[in-house]
Amino acid sequence: MLFKFIKYTRIWFIISILVIAAGIGGMVRNKMNPNLDSMLVYGIDFTGGSLMEVDFEEGIETEGREFKQQVSAAFQAGFPESGGEIRDTSADTFIIRSKTMTDEDLNAVTTAINEQVGGFELVRYETIGPKFGESLRRGAIIALTLALVAIVLYIAYAFRRVPKRVSPWKFGFAAIVALAHDVLITLGVFALFQFEVNAFFITALLTIMGFSVHDTIVVFDRIRENLRHQGRDDTFGVIADESLNQTLTRSINTSISTLFPLVALYIWGSSAIQPFVLALIIGIIVGTYSSIFIASPVLTLWQEKGRDR
Repeated sequence: MLFKFIKYTRIWFIISILVIAAGIGGMVRNKMNPNLDSMLVYGIDFTGGSLMEVDFEEGIETEGREFKQQVSAAFQAGFPESGGEIRDTSADTFIIRSKTMTDEDLNAVTTAINEQVGGFELVRYETIGPKFGESLRRGAIIALTLALVAIVLYIAYAFRRVPKRVSPWKFGFAAIVALAHDVLITLGVFALFQFEVNAFFITALLTIMGFSVHDTIVVFDRIRENLRHQGRDDTFGVIADESLNQTLTRSINTSISTLFPLVALYIWGSSAIQPFVLALIIGIIVGTYSSIFIASPVLTLWQEKGRDR
């Protein structure tokens, strides 16, 4: 039985628009928050500063807001101008972010926490200057932009011999629409739930783009092959539906087999890589959706609208 994906294009687009709108709403909320003043919760990779991840000894009661206030007070005692903030992780450790610390500041903070709260293990310590953070953020934007341009050029070249007078550029730009869809939703989820965005997150975005465009190209390649055998009465939408049905099982199986190890990594892996893994999980789910429900419908709408004219 041939499922008519293209027939329900409006439904797929409405679902995506609602999810993207929710993410944009989260960005606006974060921008209006005086404690953030940015659309995303940037890590120290982009803002600069220092980060400590600490694991307190057994026997120390670490539950509740009062404990965090106690740790924050001790941190302020060791580094008065820190502007520090503390949050817990799923690994029962605590992450403290502050302005850039020197070695003397770190020693003072360590002493203060030991004396006022109790013994702890310093699991992780990172310090990045503000200029380096700004340079890294600018480099991340450039990397994403170049990746998008390269994908358009590659797909246009790969589909240069597509039959039936379908422009190869349409394939390229339809893939870019799907990629923008994936990136926007991933960013929106991180903004909505205020997950931290760091250098690992940018790596995850580039990985998501590669996975998504690979899945989209598989569908597009099937469309190209089916166009060679297009009947006189077959519209482009019929060809697209046929191609999507032929590749659906492959797309879903590939995504599910990729998600299993990622979910395991997120549950049992280190807290340091959790934002990276979470971004991959979201991106793969959204990327699979876009390759089926966004890229091909966009291509079909564009192609059939051009024929109508």
